[in-house]
Amino acid sequence: MILKVISAHDILFQGEVDKVSLPGAEGTFMVLPHHASLISTLVKGAVAYEADGHKESIEVAAGIVDVDNDVVSVCIY
Repeated sequence: MILKVISAHDILFQGEVDKVSLPGAEGTFMVLPHHASLISTLVKGAVAYEADGHKESIEVAAGIVDVDNDVVSVCIY
């Protein structure tokens, strides 16, 4: 699946990932390939992702995420 992490000023990450963990308002949740479509708010925490066995994370203050057709779009502010 494709992960896109963008802010008003820059594209922080865009690429193929195996899974993504996101800091939702109700707690951290994970998105795997073929996940159902969803839209959620994000709170302060880490957007953590894994690609080819490598784990990375991006700290966010808040934002929204849209998951649709194996594309995870994270807009942070």
